[in-house]
Amino acid sequence: MQRKIIIIIISCFLLNTLFTGLVFAQNIKTRMKNRLPVINGLKAKGIVGENNKGFLEFIGGKKKNAGVIKAENADRAAVYKAIAKQQKTTSELVGKRRALQIAKSAKTGEWLQNAGGKWIKK
Repeated sequence: MQRKIIIIIISCFLLNTLFTGLVFAQNIKTRMKNRLPVINGLKAKGIVGENNKGFLEFIGGKKKNAGVIKAENADRAAVYKAIAKQQKTTSELVGKRRALQIAKSAKTGEWLQNAGGKWIKK
């Protein structure tokens, strides 16, 4: 009887952990999707670019919509951390890999930072 109770408690804990993780991931996905039009607009205007670590960075002196960029980078950091934990690697490596993916799909005229740290316009 005691063993069944322990199994039930552990099962409830695992299900709660899984559910919490799914809700967390869905919240991040929704927030990122909602910010995308603003970010795409800032990229199109050359105000922000994608750095070589998988994060957004301001180009030049304009800091328009800084709160949006800060929130996006925070969510990206959380995603990279979760992926790194899953893949038993570092979030820095995940970010660098993501930066390469982003660079491939970037639109003409968007700013990208190459591996050496130099900003280039695609």
